[in-house]
Amino acid sequence: MGQIKVGISSWTEPTLVKSGWYPPTATTAEDRLRYYASKFPIVEIDSTFYAIPNEKTAQLWVERTPKDFTFNAKAYALLTQHPAPAARLPKDLREKLSDSKSNLYFKDLAPKEKERVWDRFREGMQPLQDAGKLGAIVFQFPKWFLPSPASYRFMEDLREWLPDFKIAIEFRQASWLKEERRERVLEFLKGHGLSYVVVDEPQGFGSSVPPVVAVTAPLGMVRFHGHNRENWEKKGISTAEKFRYLYQPSELKTWVPRLRDMAAQAGEVHAVMNNCYSDYAVRNAADLGELLA
Repeated sequence: MGQIKVGISSWTEPTLVKSGWYPPTATTAEDRLRYYASKFPIVEIDSTFYAIPNEKTAQLWVERTPKDFTFNAKAYALLTQHPAPAARLPKDLREKLSDSKSNLYFKDLAPKEKERVWDRFREGMQPLQDAGKLGAIVFQFPKWFLPSPASYRFMEDLREWLPDFKIAIEFRQASWLKEERRERVLEFLKGHGLSYVVVDEPQGFGSSVPPVVAVTAPLGMVRFHGHNRENWEKKGISTAEKFRYLYQPSELKTWVPRLRDMAAQAGEVHAVMNNCYSDYAVRNAADLGELLA
């Protein structure tokens, strides 16, 4: 039947920490990760989107979790075509930049600078990979990442930069999954061993990606963003407010046969709750786990 692992997208999210879900004794980052890992078999690392991970930190994640625990990690913003503050780059990389902009895009970097960013990101992830605890690197592409020859080439190049890592692709632009293009896109991912990330999110917006269920690699993935239509594209609100949505068990129940079918095809499926507001994600992850059991 294959294995289905259920978890959430950030164990350090501030409103979760404040919600009271962690016990009063869990006062440190180590305490919280150990507690979380006692409840769920998988988690997504959110911080790697905002800054290149540190090898020492990754080694601590390895040491603080059970042997069979799994981490997915978001790819660093620059590597997903999002802008990133130059100030968040490691100091030695920042000092070598030929561009002095405060916000950088990957295209702004010289070829050698691009190599350095890739190398440093890969090095930061290596302790998890070596320990067998790294599920996949999740590339969340922005709304402006459109279907084009350049976009396809960029995804092809991911295999060169991360040859030994599992890679998952999440589109945030509806045009990738239009009916006339859908099959070609999924075949492309399959041909390059890239996992397609199924999304559950608000519909009806120009950027809304439909919940197309598909498996393109030995690892399947679904990310649950909630259905908060009111806040989905609202400006000037926190990330937590955007994803503020508590699924009802009846909504999650409809995903059970789809997840099981994906697991039968893929061998392993990760179901990740990204409705990270207060304790909503952990509550829904527990709900989904019970439904699958």
